[in-house]
Amino acid sequence: MIIDFHTHAFPDKVAAKAIPALEKEGGIEARTSGTISALLASMDRAGVDRSLICSIATRPEQFNSILDWSSQIRCERLIPLPSIHPDDPDCVEKVYTVQRAGFVGIKMHPYYQNFFLNEQRLAPFYEALSETGLLLVVHCGYDIAYPPVRYADPAQILALQQGFPSLRLISTHFGGWQLWDEVEEMLIGKKIYMEISFALQYLQEEQAIRMLTSHPPEYLLFGSDSPWDDQTDCLARLKALKLEPKLVAAILGENARKLITPESASKRSK
Repeated sequence: MIIDFHTHAFPDKVAAKAIPALEKEGGIEARTSGTISALLASMDRAGVDRSLICSIATRPEQFNSILDWSSQIRCERLIPLPSIHPDDPDCVEKVYTVQRAGFVGIKMHPYYQNFFLNEQRLAPFYEALSETGLLLVVHCGYDIAYPPVRYADPAQILALQQGFPSLRLISTHFGGWQLWDEVEEMLIGKKIYMEISFALQYLQEEQAIRMLTSHPPEYLLFGSDSPWDDQTDCLARLKALKLEPKLVAAILGENARKLITPESASKRSK
């Protein structure tokens, strides 16, 4: 089974406006139209069995609409991650709302939500996530559409994991987009989940192989960041590294499958 731990999609009418705007902001061309049907077609072409859809609440009041849409699109092949804005005065209670709705986790993005990963005000929020066992998938490193601010750098990732050891933190973009030397120095080898989207095409092959083979194999996850990269191309880049088949299988789906099962959340939250 191949599970893509990092994709994006929008309602059709939203996608028609959002994708061109995001293309302009990031100076990047989307590889699909950003709709659910386009994502499913991409998955079929690539042979991806399941995809996690990462939504981002750019304002606190978007929580309910994102949650409702996530409930509508949820199915065997699509695993939506709703989003909670850190400025929401009810952000802690909304963690339990997400849990009661049966989702496996949430997505947050420090650039689009304007927060630093290790802000003290977020401690009760992280405690609630730890208690529920929900996954926290968070953008890490710089962002292609923004000036380089250290909202979620490797030092903050490490501090967050040490401060909340039960938090099921998933660091995206191989621990920190465009900060991979620091990732290798500070995070590689530690029990921190890393999803590898938008990284392999920027890393030298030697460093990519070294990082992948030096990290605990059960803490690596495949991701594409579709529609901002093509799922087929992402799979080809990983397979071109000629890693041990057992490691590739773990990255492509085995680790993800364990993370998204209800049993794994209940064990971590006890």
